[in-house]
Amino acid sequence: MPVKTRSSKCKQFAQILKGKVIASKNRLCVVQRIRNIKATVLNRRTRSPLVKAALFSFESPDKQGRTLNLGETVILQREINPFISVLRRNKIKVTALHNHWLFEKPRLFYIHFESKEKPLRFARKVAKAFTVLKK
Repeated sequence: MPVKTRSSKCKQFAQILKGKVIASKNRLCVVQRIRNIKATVLNRRTRSPLVKAALFSFESPDKQGRTLNLGETVILQREINPFISVLRRNKIKVTALHNHWLFEKPRLFYIHFESKEKPLRFARKVAKAFTVLKK
């Protein structure tokens, strides 16, 4: 269940990323977005956020308002290169690309990325990268 937030910046972050705030306290903001991917694990249809989620966060602001910004999203194999290209063009570091599941269809990967900059700037860059993904 989404947690109500006092932080308008966290709400803006979520709106830009087309997600929902799931935590906002002690200068930490976490946003979840569920990808619309029809997936099966062990030949069973799944709607689990463990399979279909994208998660984003920001925390630890410095005096200039730059925060530690983190992201992870499920991604289809054919989406990997275009998505990484947009992230890299926007100076967001890609830190991991791996699978979580065995026997899933379609083949799903999970990509992790990070930056240290103002959180709304990070959100806009990530939102731009999401435009290359399957709708």
